[in-house]
Amino acid sequence: MTADPDDALHWDGDEADAPIAPPRTEATTAASADAAQPSPAAPVPEQPATDGADAAGRGEGSESSEHRDEPVGIGNVALVFYGIIGGAYLLFAIGWIVGGLRLRPRALLLLADWMYFPWMGLAALAPLLWFAVAWVLTRGKATWIRVLALIAGVVLLVPWPFVMFGTVGA
Repeated sequence: MTADPDDALHWDGDEADAPIAPPRTEATTAASADAAQPSPAAPVPEQPATDGADAAGRGEGSESSEHRDEPVGIGNVALVFYGIIGGAYLLFAIGWIVGGLRLRPRALLLLADWMYFPWMGLAALAPLLWFAVAWVLTRGKATWIRVLALIAGVVLLVPWPFVMFGTVGA
């Protein structure tokens, strides 16, 4: 395996068409190494002390220590789960609206429209608010806590008017 990163861009047999680089000698290698090192008169910036024995014992280099401080993003499985559960909450909000409108004639026996519609609107907003609040309150927590909060909302916020009087219960 070669160390040239451009090797992946070439096919076997391309070497005949490529320009030939001059061979590297010890003099050119030493000159390039001297150019890479700072001059003794220039101040050398201090670098934070790292535990070299610990990194060497695990087989990790300085490159991996730089990446340890980077935040870890959402995994693919969690991202798909959040999309599915978010869609379920959106369907629940629609279910509360449809079920609430179908329940309205029965509710008019007990409540006037001015009392019924604000509560129906809150019921329709409840799944969306639960998703937003669960998302914000579980920020920085373990993924399983967020998943548990979202699943609890799915169980608690089933649109019962839609289930009982909508197309499912009809």
